[in-house]
Amino acid sequence: MASAFDELKWRGLVYGGTEGASELLAAGPLKLYNGFDATADSLHVGHMVPLLALARLQRFGHVPIALAGGGTSMIGDPSGRTSERLLLSREEIESNIAAIKGQLAHFLDFDVKANPALLLNNADWLLGLNLIDFLRDIGKHFTVNYMIAKDSVKMRLEREDGLSFTEFSYMLLQSYDFLHLYDHFGCTMQTGGSDQWGNITAGAELVRRVRGKSVGALVYPLITKSDGTKFGKTASGAVWLSAKRTSPYRFYQFWYNTDDRDVANYLRFFTWLDAATVAELEDAVKSRPEQREAQRRLAREMTRIVHDETALGKAEQASQVLFGGEVAGLSGAEVADIFADVPSGEVAGGRLQGGGMPLVELLVSSGTLGSKGEARRAIEGGGIYLNNRRVADLASKVAAADVIDGQFLVLRHGRKNYRLVRVLA
Repeated sequence: MASAFDELKWRGLVYGGTEGASELLAAGPLKLYNGFDATADSLHVGHMVPLLALARLQRFGHVPIALAGGGTSMIGDPSGRTSERLLLSREEIESNIAAIKGQLAHFLDFDVKANPALLLNNADWLLGLNLIDFLRDIGKHFTVNYMIAKDSVKMRLEREDGLSFTEFSYMLLQSYDFLHLYDHFGCTMQTGGSDQWGNITAGAELVRRVRGKSVGALVYPLITKSDGTKFGKTASGAVWLSAKRTSPYRFYQFWYNTDDRDVANYLRFFTWLDAATVAELEDAVKSRPEQREAQRRLAREMTRIVHDETALGKAEQASQVLFGGEVAGLSGAEVADIFADVPSGEVAGGRLQGGGMPLVELLVSSGTLGSKGEARRAIEGGGIYLNNRRVADLASKVAAADVIDGQFLVLRHGRKNYRLVRVLA
């Protein structure tokens, strides 16, 4: 692509921008920033568009600034919210910042000589502000009329519970960030989601008023799903970048389950794949949808980007387990994650000691089958599997050596009837 703007454009990532934004990006290397709040100890997949966009812009020679909102998170951004968020303590926010910094560093190159990325925390300048000085020097440049005309404010004012002064002041603080970064780091562009347009343009206007300089803004579209449900959400909640919050297996499955109508867009939005490769995968969706080639490639790319090759391998192994794949080598946590939605049972570990427990008895006591007669017939018919390995001997026993990671046994009757058996100490 000729420029960073062209790259973002073909990927469908340009929702809007200030006049001259494309020329600003094409003119030469510039410093630009995107803010990330610190209301949780992990970013989620909704943050990946702006995060990867910073990485894309860096590859075109620009200097990306990832700004952690240690200060603004103490206020709370009203954008896109129907009610005021719970305020976190300073200690909670600092803990979240520490966790998020590692995730930001995972995507950006801080060591490249030509244009190393910067990682900053706006708490460093916001928490030391004097209120009177701030109101005199910054607040005087904003009229209440201007602020309430912004969509993020207008929507909340129309609701019964309204908008607190705390959240109302968020726009001033984010605008001050832009001014500070312009003054101290030479930053001339701010990026973000389209829901941030009001805050971003307010910051650009502040720089113009205070410094008499024109700076740019570029916003990305908010990602939507064709079925009308919210992107980045599953039945169990948000999809996080932290493996502690969302396992690599669940993360992989989230992308693999992408709707055919969305997968080509997601390949453009979230991966590094070029236009020709995306076009090939888009064609595969139309001609061979049952093979899910595009979804598999999307899941692979995203799991590798966010985690690593080892996590991807584990996630792919785990994804095959429900289809009879190998269980050996998986940890107890991974097994519990894979089989979280299947029926479960328990067995005392002592019953597996010595000579072991007859498989027929385990099938009945775990609830896999209703009677010993039914269990015997199923074994004789070749339909019983222990840890995804067929057991055809009626005299088979289950021993402690069969237990996965000292915690679980996996029983299967037929192709899809699984039962997870927890082994009690």
